Amino acid sequence: MTPQASTCTAFEGLRRIASGTRKEVALALRRVIERGEQAPVLVFDDETSQPVEFDLRGTADEVLARLQREEPGAEGEPAESVGEGTPRGRGRPKLGVVAREVTLLPRHWDWLNSQSGGASVALRKLVEAARLAGDDKDRMRRAQEAAYRFMTALAGNLPGYEEATRALYAADPVRFDASIAQWPTDVREHTAKLAARALSQ
Repeated sequence: MTPQASTCTAFEGLRRIASGTRKEVALALRRVIERGEQAPVLVFDDETSQPVEFDLRGTADEVLARLQREEPGAEGEPAESVGEGTPRGRGRPKLGVVAREVTLLPRHWDWLNSQSGGASVALRKLVEAARLAGDDKDRMRRAQEAAYRFMTALAGNLPGYEEATRALYAADPVRFDASIAQWPTDVREHTAKLAARALSQ
């Protein structure tokens, strides 16, 4: 399966100048640089708000060629596969079932073996239930971190920043919206978009 291309958003000072795929944003940045703009330009990954850096040297075609080589699945990047002659373990690999060793106390095995479907089915159900229960918390934490990372980078000196941060981690959407209401439009909208994933949980 080909990984989905990540998207990012670029700001020139407090003004959003581009949003889209890395290729689209890189080309937009080249145009900004060619205009000789002086405001600092920052690019953020749309999912994590981690900074994104581009090598903008050379022509537009050269920039795009470098980005193409950096994309997942580009030529030269090792692919995960099981070739002929590779020994396969127990389990049902065609169904995605992989056999691994699990060490439990005798009373744990007794309980698992008494469950409908046996130990393997019971273990899969337990793991799936725990994974689903943890997913919501993990999604909320990642969304909070992404919003906070962006807010700190661009809005740290704006009025209401401290209160907005407290509201973000308290999952208080009303207080959060009120705290960022006076921020520049582009910063406010991007912050709200990032925070929505945390505040809607």
